[in-house]
Amino acid sequence: MTGTLRAYGQRQATRQQLRGMHAAMLAAEEPAAPATTEEPAGLTHTVNPMLRISRTERRLRQFWSGHRATVGVAASVAVLAVFSTLLGLDLWRTFNTKPSLYGYTVLRREVERIKKSQKDLTISLNQFGRSSSGAAAPKESTISGTGFALTSEGYLVTSYHVIQGADSLLIEGRDKQRYHAETVYSDVKHDLAILRITDKKFTGFGRLPYAIKAGQADLGERVFTLGYPREDVVYGEGALSARSGFEGDTAFYQVSIPVNPGNSGGPLLDERGNLIGVVSGRQNDAQSAAFATKSSYLVRLVDSLDAAKSGVPYHLPRFGQLAGAGRPKQVAKLQDYVFVVKVFE
Repeated sequence: MTGTLRAYGQRQATRQQLRGMHAAMLAAEEPAAPATTEEPAGLTHTVNPMLRISRTERRLRQFWSGHRATVGVAASVAVLAVFSTLLGLDLWRTFNTKPSLYGYTVLRREVERIKKSQKDLTISLNQFGRSSSGAAAPKESTISGTGFALTSEGYLVTSYHVIQGADSLLIEGRDKQRYHAETVYSDVKHDLAILRITDKKFTGFGRLPYAIKAGQADLGERVFTLGYPREDVVYGEGALSARSGFEGDTAFYQVSIPVNPGNSGGPLLDERGNLIGVVSGRQNDAQSAAFATKSSYLVRLVDSLDAAKSGVPYHLPRFGQLAGAGRPKQVAKLQDYVFVVKVFE
């Protein structure tokens, strides 16, 4: 409606100019015609009686003359409303896509480029029998995290989000020895996954130097972790700062350890070298608080293992060997039981 009236006003102005020019030309060529006293029914004229105006156009002209100011204001308001809406939508998209400063970040590592060549990885997978079955080898490891030995028979622990959606898994230790593994059990709610090495050349981990603590850790207790945010193992230490995790989740601890993508699935240990948790994520604020699943939930998950079904017995470590040792000695003993978990999708 607004557009129609605006176009009508423009046409009226043009017509007035044309009529004026036409009247001037007639006045120059011949005497002016006598005034007309009667008008045909249903018709009207202004300057030039030769240009007849219909009844509909006369009504539009009358409406335009009486409501010109109102229509102009309405059109301005409509334009402002449209631009305000578009601006509001643009700002909403901006704020909606901006990462929250207080959000939660999982710590699996997106691998841009690994040092080992694709040829070496393909050879390793072929040794596990994937090529003989006719299945195509995965292209390249795109995600990695940390895992650690759970039993001497070849079970390992990592975070569920690390192996989620995996087509196949490779476990690589400090000595660069690689093993093919598969997911046995997972606990999505508590971000835990248990893996098992399936490579025939695997002979066992031997006795594990740490025990799993089933009880609660003490607030303020010194803790440390090992993980693979890089190609080499990285040590981090701090304190247990809260008995609950992100947004008060009681299945997790909060710890003051600087962690990075790749630390997910790493062991969290106390001063005596007992396993008290599994590193899972961090908070995205300036303090960068880290979170770890409590070891008591890992014990519950282990209870779900069906040794008869898998055909492999398992024995959890009951006594640790790290109590009383200095931190460098503790780390030296732990390194051989912490691994990179490489995910192929």
